[in-house]
Amino acid sequence: RLGLYFDPVLLGAAPAVKCKTGPLDIVFVIDSSRSVRPFEFETMRRFLIDIIQNLEVGPNATRVGVIQYSSQVQNIFSLKTFFKRADMEKAINSIVPLAQGTMTGLAIQYAMNLAFTVQEGARPLHKKIPRVVVIVTDGRPQDRVTEVAAQARDAGIEIYAVGVQRADMNSLRAMASHPLEEHVFLVESFDLIQQFGIQFQDKLCGVDMCTEMDHGCQHTCVSVPGSFYCECNPGYKLNTDGKTCSRKTIDALINYCNFGNHSCQHKCLSIPNGYYCRCNDGFTLQADGKACQASDICNGIDHGCEFKCVSTVGSYHCICPEGQQLHADGKTCNKCKSGHVDLVLVIDGSKSVRPQNFELVKQFVNQIVDFLDVSPHGTRVGLVQYSSRVRTEFPLNQYKTAEDIKKAVLRVEYMEKGTMTGLALKHMLEHSFSEAEGARPLSQNIPRIGLVFTDGRSQDDLSEWARKAKESGITMFAVGVGKAVEEELREIASEPVEQHFSYSADFSTMTHIVDNLKVNICPEEGKGETEIRSPCECEALVQFQPRCLVSASTSLTRPLAQMMARLEDLENQIANKK
Repeated sequence: RLGLYFDPVLLGAAPAVKCKTGPLDIVFVIDSSRSVRPFEFETMRRFLIDIIQNLEVGPNATRVGVIQYSSQVQNIFSLKTFFKRADMEKAINSIVPLAQGTMTGLAIQYAMNLAFTVQEGARPLHKKIPRVVVIVTDGRPQDRVTEVAAQARDAGIEIYAVGVQRADMNSLRAMASHPLEEHVFLVESFDLIQQFGIQFQDKLCGVDMCTEMDHGCQHTCVSVPGSFYCECNPGYKLNTDGKTCSRKTIDALINYCNFGNHSCQHKCLSIPNGYYCRCNDGFTLQADGKACQASDICNGIDHGCEFKCVSTVGSYHCICPEGQQLHADGKTCNKCKSGHVDLVLVIDGSKSVRPQNFELVKQFVNQIVDFLDVSPHGTRVGLVQYSSRVRTEFPLNQYKTAEDIKKAVLRVEYMEKGTMTGLALKHMLEHSFSEAEGARPLSQNIPRIGLVFTDGRSQDDLSEWARKAKESGITMFAVGVGKAVEEELREIASEPVEQHFSYSADFSTMTHIVDNLKVNICPEEGKGETEIRSPCECEALVQFQPRCLVSASTSLTRPLAQMMARLEDLENQIANKK
């Protein structure tokens, strides 16, 4: 693979020998979130340059790409942009850190869907050029990384996770390829990041078989990971021994493809005494030796799938998360219809938000409402605003449709005072989720969800009420913007915390949070008021279920008349409910 080494200037040693193990497509994914301080980013910049200086780069050797990420992803240069180290070094020295959040999952998605496409310079999969991602990060991801990292690994991308200082080891392990001990590294400080490169060398820089053994190739030896093969100079052909070469005969000059009977779907290549077919990049030759099939269309196009793209023979289709259905456009996913919830949104109306940003907050709330199936028997939504005091803008039982809720949200007036988040949590627990304000009884198993939105540190203690809310069965989501305090967001959020809190650097870029909430808020359980805890608790039946009758009838010892009376009573209940 690639070779890393101690900086010779630091150690006073001779320069390390470059890796010559064959071609490689490698993309560096570097964290430029606001937690990375300027002098630390300069160390990371130097680290990248040192690595690249030790690579054998070129269009037919190792190709290098670099992207940086925070709350968004920025392509610094792609695999096809530069083939000289000096050009790469110049581009790396020109990077301006983004200094926002830490959306590591978004960065991995970008690398998988764009950075490793043939259009961006990656060699086609059938050429079996190793695809490697090296992620360098100093913090915890603010989005979900486990699923997208698994998808990237399944797509043939080898992931190395390098954590610095505050990095979360569990997140690094969730991202990296197996075996983890060879793909996960944790560095104590940025000061050591340049010097730890030698730890990578044995892991990533495999043995160059062409230089380490007597390969026996008459003309040229080509190294590939773990092996090698021989090639001949122009005008020669490889003999059956796979080592020696012989000059081509005059017959080799005949172009058999020109005879017009080859039937190759894509390309015909003439060889001595015949021809063979070859497919275009991104396609695989089929068993008949003629037809071609797309290798992975999703990896090579801008498919536009909202959730996930699945390649099929010669085509592709989009799929949605479990519990959501695909819209008619074949790309986007429908509302949260698989389950119903009681959702209370608690929004920060303190003066630090500012009027123009408060309007963005209201738009954010309405984006959430857009993907919910709002109805009296489906999902109910309530809204609370807080500053130095708390105000219920509307309770769970006030509005029956999404349109009415959205209109009410737009009418909400900005409070513009302090930040009493603890008081808001107390109000939510004691009032917003009461049956008097529209919360359905706990016996109906309707999930209760509280979403707290804040842009700064609370002026009161929120620990007690955050704990009590979660202990009462409310699933808590915390959304922070700007100067929101991560420790407070984590204290509010339910377990697992990484799935229940989000952060955006500013109000104008917080729309990406909605996508995470779509997956997490929509429950797999909680089907509405017809949900019962046991399918055979016949006394609690709202919807008639014949199998319960069988279970009940076998255990009844009362006279037949009493049993029939009971059945009649159940049927009346069902009729009334309908």
